[in-house]
Amino acid sequence: MQIHYLSEGNSVLNHFLGQIRNVNVHNDSMRFRRNIERIGEIMAYELSKKLHYAPLEIQTPLGIKKTTAIKDQLVLCSVLRAGLPLHLGFLNYFDNAENGFVSAYRHHPNNDDYFDIVVQYQAIADINNKNLILVDPMLATGQSIVAVYNKLMERGTPKEIHIAVVIATPEGIAHLEQHLPENCHLWVASLDEKLNEHSYIVPGLGDAGDLAYGEKL
Repeated sequence: MQIHYLSEGNSVLNHFLGQIRNVNVHNDSMRFRRNIERIGEIMAYELSKKLHYAPLEIQTPLGIKKTTAIKDQLVLCSVLRAGLPLHLGFLNYFDNAENGFVSAYRHHPNNDDYFDIVVQYQAIADINNKNLILVDPMLATGQSIVAVYNKLMERGTPKEIHIAVVIATPEGIAHLEQHLPENCHLWVASLDEKLNEHSYIVPGLGDAGDLAYGEKL
């Protein structure tokens, strides 16, 4: 797996990452969603450098300008519900991308820390021979991403696979490296310290879905 860490140098990305973590601004859901969206835009720009381009001639009022345009067919897929603001950020840049949405959640059958991943709702475009971009803000254990990936592969075979996460743990990355193909690209905005005993990211930011859309029952 090719891993791209985006926050190692100083940039406005770190400014937005700091705000989404800050408990003093967590009561502003609109600001949280917008910052996740802006992080998605930055990540989309960085990911765009790995895409394939075709030459293009543009007619301007005064002449012809040679340039390039994205050649790849993109399918942008997010994990509901926390992935929606990140999805929008990517869509702001990849405006011709087809789209997909998948629901996945932790199911605790014994009401303890053990859980499995339940993947239910799916609505996605044809992914065969296209570039699949799977986005989810939090990469904790990695089990959700792997479960969603396996479900999507039942629908077809992409040409390339890119996975974009805002915050990741070493444990989650190791799980993806063990279970996903070597030619996958993993884009990480920020690498955190660890998982705690309840499989939550430390220091993390809390529940991204709750912060964006309110607490769920």
